[in-house]
Amino acid sequence: MEKHLLEFFQQHHVVVQALIATLFTWVVTAAGAAMVLFTKRFNQKVMDGMLGLAAGVMIAASFWSLLAPAIEMSGGDWMPATVGFLAGGALLYLVDKILPHLHPGLDISEAEGVKTSWQRSVLLVSVITLHNIPEGLAVGVAFGAVAHATEPAMAGQMLLGAIALTIGIGIQNFPEGLAVAMPLRREGMGRFKAFMYGQASGVVEPIAGVLGAWAVLAMTPLLPYALAFAAGAMIFVVVEELIPESQRNGFSDFATAGALAGFAIMMVLDVALG
Repeated sequence: MEKHLLEFFQQHHVVVQALIATLFTWVVTAAGAAMVLFTKRFNQKVMDGMLGLAAGVMIAASFWSLLAPAIEMSGGDWMPATVGFLAGGALLYLVDKILPHLHPGLDISEAEGVKTSWQRSVLLVSVITLHNIPEGLAVGVAFGAVAHATEPAMAGQMLLGAIALTIGIGIQNFPEGLAVAMPLRREGMGRFKAFMYGQASGVVEPIAGVLGAWAVLAMTPLLPYALAFAAGAMIFVVVEELIPESQRNGFSDFATAGALAGFAIMMVLDVALG
């Protein structure tokens, strides 16, 4: 399987690789949203566990796929990784304060970001879109980094690592698509319309992925900073959004178990492929 994946991706330019990978993660988001076509209700305990799993995947990916390579590329220097990591978190903090969004289950009066006349449905899509920006960026930067490998064997290893990150992000995108579509369906929106809103939240991933890959190609010295930047952005999303959301409904133990499982899955993927 590893050989076939390598052969497939090696046929394309790294920016195209990033596009293919993030189109895959978008498709998984759409698959999660598609669950709304078959049911109006979804077990909240299962949903919280899946959100916990998404958090675990993102935490593990932030270290093994992004921070560790950033430190290695810097020759063990902690400064680029630290600066990039904090900058990524700071940018997402600003976006969180500016972008209007609403967490599922809350009243529209509790919407965050700047005041707006946006409908509740758009605000619900915005919160998952906020999650997907750093995810797409992380995948794009990981593929862009492959172009800077100095040896073929290293390039192959880095490419497998980028593929592992893509699979991990794809796994955790399933509950994110569902987390948009299901609340909209429960509020009376039609099945197909709720699905379209859910899958739309993943559109930003291919955009962010291509931009991330192009940026590290164009600005080679920034590569360690870019990897750490994506990690900081993802950790912000985990701590600010995913973990609180998964713990809100009284199924905290199940959500925590999901986080541990997600971390283990991403760790195995990265070690096995990367």
